[in-house]
Amino acid sequence: MTRRLLLSYLSLMLLVLLALEVPFGFVYARSELSRFSHTAELGAVTLAGVCEERLEHGLVSDLPGLARGYARRTGSSVVVTDRNGIVLTDTVDASAAGRNLSAAPDIATALHEGPATGISDDLVPGRKVLFATVPGTSNDGVPCVVRSLYPLTPLAQRVQATWVVLALVALGALAVAALIGFAFARWITRPLRDLERATAQLADGSLTQPPAPDRGPPELRRLVASFTHTANRLQHLLHAQEAFASEASHQLKTPLTSLRLRLENFEPHLAPRAQASLNEAIGEVGRLSRMVQGLLALARLENAAITPETVDLDAVVADRAAIWTAFAGDQRVGITVAGPRAGTVWAVAGALEQIIDNLLSNALRVSPPGTTITLATVTAPADGGRTTALVELHVIDEGPGMSEADRARAFDRFWRASDAHHDGTGLGLPMVQRLTHASGGEVTLEAAPDGGLDAVVRLRPAQPARTRTLATAHRRIPPLLGHGATGSRTAAETVSRQDL
Repeated sequence: MTRRLLLSYLSLMLLVLLALEVPFGFVYARSELSRFSHTAELGAVTLAGVCEERLEHGLVSDLPGLARGYARRTGSSVVVTDRNGIVLTDTVDASAAGRNLSAAPDIATALHEGPATGISDDLVPGRKVLFATVPGTSNDGVPCVVRSLYPLTPLAQRVQATWVVLALVALGALAVAALIGFAFARWITRPLRDLERATAQLADGSLTQPPAPDRGPPELRRLVASFTHTANRLQHLLHAQEAFASEASHQLKTPLTSLRLRLENFEPHLAPRAQASLNEAIGEVGRLSRMVQGLLALARLENAAITPETVDLDAVVADRAAIWTAFAGDQRVGITVAGPRAGTVWAVAGALEQIIDNLLSNALRVSPPGTTITLATVTAPADGGRTTALVELHVIDEGPGMSEADRARAFDRFWRASDAHHDGTGLGLPMVQRLTHASGGEVTLEAAPDGGLDAVVRLRPAQPARTRTLATAHRRIPPLLGHGATGSRTAAETVSRQDL
């Protein structure tokens, strides 16, 4: 912005200088030419009067001396003719005496008692000269004509020197304007630079260096004061929200856990007909616990300053598929990993694991026994809407799928399909969307080609996509029935129960 302000100052100054100096230069050149012409004409008139007087007394022999003296004093060349246009003397060419110049336009004009002044490049070959041709007047007509020729080089040099002075003045004025303008631009933009730095700090999560409130124009000072107040208020609110999330995470877990234990302790003392109500109450307490944990997780995620980093997508997919395979085997559902290797992508640390866990949890909840959940990686080429290729992770189930209207609302918090028969909290997909956006990607829900739902997570590759010739190759992990792989099963159950 400093450069733009400085450029605007210099442009305005340049326009002012051009508006003043260019007309002045042309006016000066015209006035110098007019003054030069008037001086030459007056000198020629004076010389013509002296020559006329010599001719009246028959002193023709004095004319060459008069002409040469005048030529030396004025730096010109002089031609004197008689009343018929016959050359009496020529200071440049002595042999021209006796030549008839009556046909020359300026001599003809003077012979008719009219002075002629102007610039011509025909009188002296190869050079422009200023000529002043005047008649000597008497009662008997025109006794003689004097033509004086002046070179224009001295006049041109004076005009050129004037233009040089004007240019130097303009450069000096521009230099002074540049210094003053730079100082003013820095003074004006310094609060804006401080605001930019403070905004970047605030976006990263904490304003450690607030902008100085005593710099720049009054308007920017008021803006800085308003921004600082707003930033401090926002930081206070964020800190209060973080403190609430931290305290609520501890304060709510303990009573909910205690409530569930107390309800379970009632079981031996209840009549059989009240058992169903007790189970429903325990289920609602569990659902409330998962909802609280989901809300707290979303609050912590939204308040945290997170930066994407490179993550090996293939390794994360293989790891999560291995963990969920044991749990899916209890429901007789298989998990398949398909597609070529995707390489590294940009994602927030730990986000891919949570994204895949949530999508697998949702897919497993709706998958009938004997079906398969597919984790497929695909490289999507650049198209008209984007300039770089993306890596797509597809989580495809063979369940009942979702209507287009339900898919449009699936990422709303607490939203659940009207025909849902599970105890989900409606926070899993919002968490997936938030983590994907924080990683610089996007997530959509699409209808699977063979029925079911296709959850598509698109992420930016950490390296240029290479042309892959490998066809879709399945790396199948067979479902494990029973209770093998105890550690993996426990981790999957934990994620499923949290329902994030």
